[in-house]
Amino acid sequence: MIPINSENTDELNSQQDSKQESESQVQGIGKKRLLIKITRDTLPQVKDKYPFLYLERGRLEIDDSSVKWIDCDNNIVRLPIATINTLLLGPGTSITHEAVKVMTAANCSVCWVGEDSLLFYAVGQSPTADSRNFRKQMLLSADKKKSLEVARRMFSRRFPSEDLTGKTLNEMMGMEGYRVNQLYAEMAKKYNVGWKGRSYKPEKFEFSDITNQILTGTNAALYGILTSAIYSMGYSPHMGFIHSGSPLPFVYDMADLYKEKLCIDLAFSLTLEMGGRYNRYLVSDAFRNRVIELDILGKVGKDIQDMLDV
Repeated sequence: MIPINSENTDELNSQQDSKQESESQVQGIGKKRLLIKITRDTLPQVKDKYPFLYLERGRLEIDDSSVKWIDCDNNIVRLPIATINTLLLGPGTSITHEAVKVMTAANCSVCWVGEDSLLFYAVGQSPTADSRNFRKQMLLSADKKKSLEVARRMFSRRFPSEDLTGKTLNEMMGMEGYRVNQLYAEMAKKYNVGWKGRSYKPEKFEFSDITNQILTGTNAALYGILTSAIYSMGYSPHMGFIHSGSPLPFVYDMADLYKEKLCIDLAFSLTLEMGGRYNRYLVSDAFRNRVIELDILGKVGKDIQDMLDV
């Protein structure tokens, strides 16, 4: 599957009878997806190096030294592995040992993810993979002066009218903390939601209020998408410029560029609609729609390059 925007999504015909409508819903028609089914027509051209393809419910195996994808409907698509950086394997996928060997020879990595990459599980990279972007990120992260400049670029997205020249990392983090607290208060007032502050307790999701549960769920989904994207482009999620002491600092750095419109606004706007009970399906669908609306998949690659172009 490949990234899509809202124009690519099928809509249910309002004039269908109830039986047809129920059958369509079972098949998933009308559900907006971040990633669409792969076909011969949607494969990248040989002249392009596509960052990733998403596959779900099917099998990868070898046919005459080429990798072929057999989906759940027995459709067969031979994949141009040499033009793909990473395959994202979603639910219901399997892969043979020989397919992995051929992909390794073509420097194509594999990530195991949840549906639409809203969860990230693991990554497999070849020993000979291109490390150009990784080296660039590593050198910037290891240089205190350049690392601070990258952090300033990230903060400047949230403070476009502020002159951050000469500001230390702690000073900018303090500004960001105040800004986010003010943003929470503004959103609570805008959507008429009671708000007592951000609360997140690991392994105790249900103990938080509805707004905090939505924030936690959408943040986690955003982290899943970004982790897949960062690995697909040859960067490391483990070398950050603002966050530290956490498993995925670069993911958290990049996520902060999108949280205001993607996660925070969504959480407060959905709170009253929940009626006091968390509905993960409603949250998931709303999150997908917002990702498509904001074109996160289309922006993240350029945003990473802009942040690291020091």
